Amino acid sequence: MADFYELLGVGRDASADELQRAYRKLARKYHPDINKDPGAEEKFKQVSEAYDVLSDPGQRKRYDAFGDDFRRVPPDVDPETWARAQRAGGARGGARGGARGGAARGAAGGGWSTRGWSTGDPAGAGFGADVDLEDLLGGMFGGSRGWGPIPGADQEVELELSVDEAYQGGHRRLTVSGPDGGRTVDVTIPAGVTDGQRVRLAGQGGRGSGDAPPGDLYLIVKLLPDKRYRVEGRDIYADLPVSPAEAALGAQVALETPGGQVKVRVPGGTSSGKRLRLKGRGLRNGDLYAEIRIVLPAKLSDEEQHLYEQLAAATTFDPRRSR
Repeated sequence: MADFYELLGVGRDASADELQRAYRKLARKYHPDINKDPGAEEKFKQVSEAYDVLSDPGQRKRYDAFGDDFRRVPPDVDPETWARAQRAGGARGGARGGARGGAARGAAGGGWSTRGWSTGDPAGAGFGADVDLEDLLGGMFGGSRGWGPIPGADQEVELELSVDEAYQGGHRRLTVSGPDGGRTVDVTIPAGVTDGQRVRLAGQGGRGSGDAPPGDLYLIVKLLPDKRYRVEGRDIYADLPVSPAEAALGAQVALETPGGQVKVRVPGGTSSGKRLRLKGRGLRNGDLYAEIRIVLPAKLSDEEQHLYEQLAAATTFDPRRSR
């Protein structure tokens, strides 16, 4: 089995953030919806398995101690006991392998004793002249030197929201993947969440072993593109189309916002590009800015044509000199 750290391309001392960055990069590279190479899906599964294990502190601790055997080693075995069993057996495989290896060495000059296995090697064949098999096997199958309860791992789920959903908050049912398969979680989304925000749901993460508490679940907010709005941090920007007459004379104009329709007062003499601030109408106490966009009809009526010609003849305003 490939080494999980090598699969993710990180060192064994990699932090949780480094693991996450490496996984996301590789997941995008090998995701079968993006990469059509025949081997991409298998690579994606391997990378996902590696991240599932190493992102869970309890499983990572066991993987670091036992390597590929971490899933089949009993939960109360400590690394020292396992290492002694491996040396006794001369190969990986737990108590069974240890017994086989010990028997092989017995033919070369060792033998059983009331204390366990006595090697014929005065140097101790790796760990001493006498190995207490009761202590060795007891530690592997119910001994007192165990790992103990392991807290559940924290987990992260990307939560895609529209601007309206982020503004209003609400409820969502999510599927959270894990080593034991997927599970469904009902979550409450706070009103006003922003892009990239981490929302912590205490006790909703991975299950702990024994009496250990579960981990936490973190929702990573991702705002979806919206043709009506642009979001910068907590502030929202929306175009406000107005007619030339409304811009010149001033008017009360309706504007749709994530919080509902509002009336915006457009001052007389307002030019395109001017921003009108609506305080507190953004995300989480941010503001909403209505950007004026003067719009002309695609085709003027005869009367409109005549009036614009009269206006052009009467005005002395030159927009190119007024800048």
